[in-house]
Amino acid sequence: MRTMKVRCFLFRAYIRSPQDAYELMKDFLEDKDREHFIVVSLDTKNQPTNINVSSIGTLNSALVHPREIFKAAIAANACSIMCFHNHPSGEVTQSQQDVDVTKRLVEAGKVLGIEVLDHIIVGDGNYTSLKEKGYI
Repeated sequence: MRTMKVRCFLFRAYIRSPQDAYELMKDFLEDKDREHFIVVSLDTKNQPTNINVSSIGTLNSALVHPREIFKAAIAANACSIMCFHNHPSGEVTQSQQDVDVTKRLVEAGKVLGIEVLDHIIVGDGNYTSLKEKGYI
């Protein structure tokens, strides 16, 4: 599990909206040639405390399992998480698989007491928030 403490370089950034979340991760995710699934752990003030690359997949998929997603969040004592992944094609429309994974993570988070605030898909200069789309 590769994680990094992020408080030192985020300058006390708070995530108040999907746009804030996108701004945090866009530079890391936009130019990847394979799907990356990333979890940002947040404290009670929605301040990022940890960023974890949970999965690096293929051109059009990444293996996502709740156990791996929440492992870093539990270790970081997270109150909530935000999930991110990229579409190397640049298209940010969610797939049915994206929706299904999100719903599974939300249910797992309820059991663990760690809220999934959003799942954001990053593409070429744009994003889709599954919370804004009504899936969370």
